[in-house]
Amino acid sequence: MKKQFNRMRQLANQTVGRAEKTEVLSEDLLQVEKRLELVKQVSHSTHKKLTACLQGQQGSDSDKRSKKLPLTSLAQCLMEGSAILGDDSLLGKMLKLCGEAEDKLSQELIHFELQVERDVIEPLFVLAEVEIPNIQKQRKHLAKLVLDMDSSRTSFEYEASHQ
Repeated sequence: MKKQFNRMRQLANQTVGRAEKTEVLSEDLLQVEKRLELVKQVSHSTHKKLTACLQGQQGSDSDKRSKKLPLTSLAQCLMEGSAILGDDSLLGKMLKLCGEAEDKLSQELIHFELQVERDVIEPLFVLAEVEIPNIQKQRKHLAKLVLDMDSSRTSFEYEASHQ
């Protein structure tokens, strides 16, 4: 309790300007710290918008994504139409070719989305939701330790001057 009281008194004295405040961060690091919150906001909003752009279901495997894609449904419809008309007709052959092309397109889209999710979306999420909050937490802890150090120094100097 006494330690907390001393910490609050030291913080008040530093705010008013009566006590010396130790600066542990260089000017460059202070600028970086100011930009950290902006980086967090940008990372978070970019992650959100990129996730909204995905057509497949995020986090699921290729088969589940494939079933949800409109390209896959179109490919199946074209292939079914081809089967109904048969390979004898020109329209049947065209539907089969188009169905195969649509299926390849859907597979490429799934591959692309999985790669974007792995290489971009997940690292952005980790940056915005794990790494930056951890840095901010450590910075608050550092500020608390510096305040304790300043408070201890002030107490020590007071004791030394009254002996």
